[in-house]
Amino acid sequence: MLDILKEIILDFQEVDLPFGVPRQVDITSLPGKATVCIGVRRSGKSTFMFQLMQRLLEEGVDRRNILYLNFFDDRLHNLRHDSLGIILEAYFSLYPEKKNTEKVFCFFDEIQVVPGWEPFIDRLMRTEKCEVYLTGSSAHMLSKEISTQMSGRAVTWEIFPFSFREFLDFKKVESRGSLSTKKRLNIQKAFNTYWETGGFPEVAGLDRMMRIKTHQEYWGSMLFRDLVERHDISHPRAVADLAHRLVDNTSSLYTVNKLTGYLKSLGHKAPKSAVSDYLAWFEDAYILFTVRIFDASLARAHANPKKIYCIDHALVTSVSSGILVNSGHLLENLVFIALRRVAQDIFYFRSKAGREVDFIVRNILYEGRKRSRMAVQVCESLADPQTRKREIRALSEAMSELKLTEGTIVTRSEEEKISAAAGQINVLPAWRFLLHLPDTA
Repeated sequence: MLDILKEIILDFQEVDLPFGVPRQVDITSLPGKATVCIGVRRSGKSTFMFQLMQRLLEEGVDRRNILYLNFFDDRLHNLRHDSLGIILEAYFSLYPEKKNTEKVFCFFDEIQVVPGWEPFIDRLMRTEKCEVYLTGSSAHMLSKEISTQMSGRAVTWEIFPFSFREFLDFKKVESRGSLSTKKRLNIQKAFNTYWETGGFPEVAGLDRMMRIKTHQEYWGSMLFRDLVERHDISHPRAVADLAHRLVDNTSSLYTVNKLTGYLKSLGHKAPKSAVSDYLAWFEDAYILFTVRIFDASLARAHANPKKIYCIDHALVTSVSSGILVNSGHLLENLVFIALRRVAQDIFYFRSKAGREVDFIVRNILYEGRKRSRMAVQVCESLADPQTRKREIRALSEAMSELKLTEGTIVTRSEEEKISAAAGQINVLPAWRFLLHLPDTA
């Protein structure tokens, strides 16, 4: 194993770093803390690591002072927690002069696949002169493993698939500053492409058939490696059937009871507790997200149905049956992920009259202004008079009950300002709404 590690370390010293599109994630490392990047599989975490390395090289750091390991490398399959110390042995046997004299920048990719990695990282930061960067495809690294094993000695950052602005950077479409007619038309054209392809970096330039194939491979890998394999699930078919049921119902309400009944109808013997675990694990792996109702009572919030969203709207079109998902659901999903990228507290709202608003977002920066609460309704088009009346009434009621003087309706292409009883409603096309959000949380 020692020789294999030396070989991997030396191989990395000779390869050109794949730089990719600069990500709009403003990471600041803190002394004594590991920098952890978490997010869904294939969202660009590894490339982002290479961008951080490139930044170090530009600042004058010696390439040999950067140690990089990807734990998905088959050659590291036999590396287990009782032998992780061999990593340092391999590195310092190559560069003994650096031990305790020069800072070593350690980048460990997808480290969560190695059981018991936390004590090793903790010891590494306590005993060596180093700066540690980690990536993982699991929020579990954030919520439990790091907080318990590393006693707060880590700072976490989320990496999502391309935002719309990052997609514009990928397409080399200028979006900053004032918008001329030509610039606006280019942005609108790019949004139509983003609508079709979604945000996963690798699929951004693929044709439709290859995009669908790649998405489906992602989906299978997410379910197997990040759920079934990681949690040692004994009934993987039940997990796959539940995942497909949820993605088929993107942007819709669900209850654990109904999902349990659905699995039972397929012949699965999954109790409610198992379904609840599966739902938590989907979110843990950044595949599917649950949104609960906005309510001061946590008990009532948990008792009410919840809504489900997927990490990428285009992934939905590639893996769902297409029977229940429509373009309105996809637009709502797109808006949710854009909001989730920059805010943690997102709810749906039901007025006293029973009318629903898609999102109430707490503590969000929008149009450069910090807002404690923001109400967002998503509607593909307000052209139909009945739809227009319904959406405006629901949002106006929410604004009144939450004491908001401003609300937003996101559409595919319409734009106007509406004076409602509770205040002003801004109707925006999705592309403009997305550009009003900050580049990073």
